Amino acid sequence: MITLRAETMEVGEAVLAGAVAKSMTGVKPKCNLVSRECKAEDTAIKVGPVTIGGGGFVVIAGPCSVESPEQLLTTARAVKDCGAGILRGGAYKPRTSPYSFQGLGEEGLRLLAQAREATGLPIVTEVMDSADIHLVETFADIVQVGARNIQNFSLLRKLGACQKPVLLKRGLMTTVKEFLMSAEYILAAGNPQVILCERGIRTFETATRNTLDLSAVCVLKERTHLPVIVDPSHAVGQRRFVQPLARAAMAVGADGVMVEVHCSPETALCDGEQSLRPEDFAHLMEDLNALRGLLRREA
Repeated sequence: MITLRAETMEVGEAVLAGAVAKSMTGVKPKCNLVSRECKAEDTAIKVGPVTIGGGGFVVIAGPCSVESPEQLLTTARAVKDCGAGILRGGAYKPRTSPYSFQGLGEEGLRLLAQAREATGLPIVTEVMDSADIHLVETFADIVQVGARNIQNFSLLRKLGACQKPVLLKRGLMTTVKEFLMSAEYILAAGNPQVILCERGIRTFETATRNTLDLSAVCVLKERTHLPVIVDPSHAVGQRRFVQPLARAAMAVGADGVMVEVHCSPETALCDGEQSLRPEDFAHLMEDLNALRGLLRREA
């Protein structure tokens, strides 16, 4: 049986903890663990000096993939200087083509740890394979599950034993109900620290990479106590649309955004066309800070 450690459970209220414990012994709880019926108040997940959920607004930023020490550290310092709270970067990259850059793997994880040491920013990075969970968890502060693994239930169950928060991305054709049930797998297996991420869904529209479903943020905030963030970069795939959609995410009540930033998007090995330049990111942070006051949102 997995033991839930109090120091890693920012959501460790008695009702939720008891329901998780029952689910781990094979007894189905009276209500879904992700639901407001199980826990009415918002879950707040603390990651280093940053809290995700509970009324604040967190900005996660960094390159799509870790390419080199210089690229990562330059970008990490730039987003830190602009006020980002968490650094993102891919060490393992799920790509449509087997010939595309697949990431640096363990070397990328080590570079992320070095960037954390240099900037003080907690890091989030993706795990793609159950066999890599322990390795990724060793280096990361938040373990990400990408859109393609949203219904990899074996992976989700194993992440229930993870001692780190899990950032769960919505799949390309995943309904809100399916999204919440994927999160339920992680909570039911013992890890209550789940962050939901809307990153666009596949529709008939081809003007953007995907269609950002901002209405899902409103629905999720109504149905679940878990934090909800938005990834406008993967949703639209074009940097000129990222800033207005990030502002919109704050306006509809998201708990934060995750945006791609690259020190030299023109030379990026992955998703350069949707990555903000550091100066663009600085402007976005200025806009978000102005909106915080208008919408009475915490930092």
